[in-house]
Amino acid sequence: MTVSPHAPVSVHEMAHAFEDDIHDVDLSGYAIEDWITLALFWLMALCVFLQFFTRYVMNNSLSWTEEIAANCLVVIVFIGSAMCVRLGRHIAVDLLYRYVPAGMRRALEVLVDLISIGFFAYMSWLYWRYIDVVGSERMVTIDLPRGIVFYTVFAAFVLMTLRALQRFVADLRGRRAAADDTRPTGV
Repeated sequence: MTVSPHAPVSVHEMAHAFEDDIHDVDLSGYAIEDWITLALFWLMALCVFLQFFTRYVMNNSLSWTEEIAANCLVVIVFIGSAMCVRLGRHIAVDLLYRYVPAGMRRALEVLVDLISIGFFAYMSWLYWRYIDVVGSERMVTIDLPRGIVFYTVFAAFVLMTLRALQRFVADLRGRRAAADDTRPTGV
């Protein structure tokens, strides 16, 4: 017999559980890339649902939905990366930071920031050159320019560069190091 670790709850308490602690919604922490990513995610979800519905229910699939969903996924990844740069959520090995003195930690943070800025700027430049070569191609199943996807990915790289610059400035002012120290251990 298994004993539940939870205290018994009455039906009345369950019915009113969601009425407690109503807070105002604060959307100030979201930036333009968050909203674009959300909209593209729902567009992609709609395309995938439409593909599933037409293929398995109607037995006559719409071929363009797969290409649109795949292109939405590509754009979501890169615009979502800009969101991750802004929030500092990219995967990083920060174990070394815990074992070096504060001055060296700060120098390493600045070095990593400069490398990130350089990387994103270089990728922006490379992608601009790539668009110059293949920017006029058309999509396979729908007559739209693939440049829509290419220019969006380029804009995402530029935004990543700008967000990395913002984090660098915040790091130089010392605001980021103090905020990162409040993270739980192991994050």
